[in-house]
Amino acid sequence: MKSRVALLALGLVCGSAARAIDLPPPYLAHQAVSGTIRIWGHGAYDRKRDFIGALVRAWERDFRRYQPGVRFENHLVGTAAAIGSLYTGRGDLALMGREIWPPEIRAFREVFGYPPTGVDVVTGSLDVRNRDYALVVFVHRGNPIRGLTLGQLRAIFGVQHGPQARAIRTWGDLGLRGVWRERPIHLYGLALSRGFARFFEQKVFDGSRLWRPSLREFRDLKGSRGGASDGGQRMLDAMAHDPEAIGYAGLLYHNAEVRPVALAAHRGGAFLYPTRETVMSHAYPLTRLVAIYLNKPPHRAVAPKLREFLRFVLSRQGQREVVRYGHGYLPVLAPCAARQLQKLRAAAPERAQRRPSRGESPDGRATSSNEPR
Repeated sequence: MKSRVALLALGLVCGSAARAIDLPPPYLAHQAVSGTIRIWGHGAYDRKRDFIGALVRAWERDFRRYQPGVRFENHLVGTAAAIGSLYTGRGDLALMGREIWPPEIRAFREVFGYPPTGVDVVTGSLDVRNRDYALVVFVHRGNPIRGLTLGQLRAIFGVQHGPQARAIRTWGDLGLRGVWRERPIHLYGLALSRGFARFFEQKVFDGSRLWRPSLREFRDLKGSRGGASDGGQRMLDAMAHDPEAIGYAGLLYHNAEVRPVALAAHRGGAFLYPTRETVMSHAYPLTRLVAIYLNKPPHRAVAPKLREFLRFVLSRQGQREVVRYGHGYLPVLAPCAARQLQKLRAAAPERAQRRPSRGESPDGRATSSNEPR
């Protein structure tokens, strides 16, 4: 009975959200297309739990109402197979269940000489397990710190190198005074083998994998399906007994003795807490995204059938299906959708040859400044 009530409430929330939020414009076909689109990647073997598969099938079903000449072949066997399908020629679109990893970019580049193109199609959840939830930095509730930049997080959690490097080891290094001035910072985090740590490395460390060895890792207990046995909850429960602790997890975990900290992408930027609004707008710095990757040679537009399908996915109809089937995932709003659709166009040759600028990842995505305050 409780589960039915929860589902009803979710449906009411989703229906309201679809009307209130700034979804992209409706899909209008630019041209009639036909052929087969092969999609590989993120999915689950258990069809009852395959929420991403249900979303993909909804996209395909609705898209074919506008483009009946298109057929689909789905191989949603897991993210590990996604990028490989592109450089082996087995797939047309690679749906990722996490951020792309540098070895995957290098493997693709070895074959084609350029990186794959990533298009963000779904926003990760605010606080739902297994839905790419946004990462949140926590401290003890007695800690007076109010905001941190990503650069400061790098100096706290990472190993610093170079003449300009400045490690942060005490709370006084962050500007706290009085009894906090000499207090050491105790590091807590999720297991480094998890995708959460990889995302933290990409977003905060600029791709470096050098964590301070004093980090205390918390893994999910064997068989954990949420709650007290999850690494995130175990971490917050441990932090409740350590006033000098700082750690990262997600808002789905709670302890009254621990609180979130506002984050800014760079020095001088706005300090934001993770909320549904800041995550859905991608303003919160540690928002996670679900992307579809494809093989787009420089200076060339995307193949028409792929371009039309991605235009549909990033349309009002496509993002309404995210609201309906996402079960915690959030839609991509109109401003972000417009930026993503720009990637499908052919770039001017002189611009396509430029090297990634400071603040860009190898696949052309914007990253955050990591300059400590």
